[in-house]
Amino acid sequence: MTNDLSQTTTDLFERMRATNPLVQCITNYVAMNYAANVLLAAGASPAMVHTPEESGEFAAIAGALTVNIGTLSPNWVAGMTAAATSANQARKPWVLDPVAHFATQYRRDATANLLKLNPNVIRGNASEIIALGGGQSAGQGVDSGDPVEQAEEAARALATTQNAIVAVTGEVDFVTDGTRSVRIAGGSDLMPKITAMGCALTALTGAYVAIAPDQPFEATIAALTNFAVVGEIAAKSANGPASFMTAFVDGLHNLDAQTFNANARITAQ
Repeated sequence: MTNDLSQTTTDLFERMRATNPLVQCITNYVAMNYAANVLLAAGASPAMVHTPEESGEFAAIAGALTVNIGTLSPNWVAGMTAAATSANQARKPWVLDPVAHFATQYRRDATANLLKLNPNVIRGNASEIIALGGGQSAGQGVDSGDPVEQAEEAARALATTQNAIVAVTGEVDFVTDGTRSVRIAGGSDLMPKITAMGCALTALTGAYVAIAPDQPFEATIAALTNFAVVGEIAAKSANGPASFMTAFVDGLHNLDAQTFNANARITAQ
């Protein structure tokens, strides 16, 4: 990791904790509680506002918006569209998590329409990013069937086409703006065994871009590094998925800048 990038991500970690950004999280039913607790433990303030009657108005108030399409319905899609449109108008950053977007025509159509609203960051697993770039993935439902490295070319192309930051998360995360790229190591193999872990990471990415809207690449790296560092630490005291989940939330709460910096494993490409 370069010294400049190390210092930048550590600075963003400290700024996020000090700022307590308000993040509007339009996420799925399964993820709501866990994503909210992750944000609170990490130092941000979650708001799970999704209905179209208020989601657009709230997006203009929040520091950032995150949209996760895990459990779609017409009302939720309308709320997502209203919120993303309002975020753009208010110049607030927003993050798209295209969960299993390739599984059904309804999901493909919803994702295509959301992409037209120009998310600042797109976060997904390797299969989701490969399919989003027009390739053939081995994914089944929400589970990735492809390694992260196979999605790197698709991620770069998607970042260029969408003029967005693309994050591919997995055993070793990959973040690109189409030109610059980094890999982030860490985490634990227990993380995929916990429902809503990826959804919570999308929410935390929103917290970081909220405090650094002019640095979406660095903010996304900082969010993924935060998760990777805490995941690796939490695994040392966990006996399985349930105890890991508790240790992870506690770890987010207890993490300090010195530990963040000392355990960050970021490699520029």
